[in-house]
Amino acid sequence: MYIILRFHTKQVYNYFIIDNKDSLLNNVLVKVLEEIPELNSIGVSCDFQQAMNTVLKEAPDLIFINIDNNDENPFDFTKEVNEYLKDKPEFIALSFTKEKTYESIKAGFFDYLLMPMTDLDIRKTVLRFKKKRPAKANKTICLKSYKDYRYLDTDEILFLRADNNTTDFHMIDGSVINSFKTLKTYESILPKNFLRVHKSYIINSHYVSRVNYGNSKCSLKKHNKNVPFTKFYKDNVEHMVNSLAPAFAV
Repeated sequence: MYIILRFHTKQVYNYFIIDNKDSLLNNVLVKVLEEIPELNSIGVSCDFQQAMNTVLKEAPDLIFINIDNNDENPFDFTKEVNEYLKDKPEFIALSFTKEKTYESIKAGFFDYLLMPMTDLDIRKTVLRFKKKRPAKANKTICLKSYKDYRYLDTDEILFLRADNNTTDFHMIDGSVINSFKTLKTYESILPKNFLRVHKSYIINSHYVSRVNYGNSKCSLKKHNKNVPFTKFYKDNVEHMVNSLAPAFAV
């Protein structure tokens, strides 16, 4: 059985956190960031050298950095990162005072968050970042169970079926993969070709071979079963029909 770890199917942003060793900040910040499906953590570090190695290797989109660090110069760090990376990340300063606000602006920081932060402060910053910098789509879902990671190509998913509070992924090879998340979790994150057609089903429209309004069912390629649809999701079904072959319907 698998639970969802992170989606990479719509817009995904990798982020990294650099914080003081004795700070409690990580517990607050990480908690909020983990609740945002489009964000994917590539690590947390209190060591600038280690952080530099990870950042140059993974090239995150977003870096949260505690600028109250007295052992290292965070602005030298950001300058060096920008010298090496072609796609420059956005930096968000974290501080208990406004003392370094001007210096952060000069260094090109995207935002400046005062600690202790609230959930709202963090969410507003992330939303502003997403609005400014759309991310590239990636057709991969990563499902995790303890220390077991399983990666699914969304092109190989036929449909998703709700099973109480869990979801079954039905694949083109006939396998069924489980996740401890509700169907609603996936509805807004999957690519546009995945449509909710029933309270218990999300379908990959790329595999639809027939839509029968008479018995309210969709037939799928490479699958010997039909997926039902209901009037409640009529708009999605009609959108699918029109997008599949609008010029050839006679």
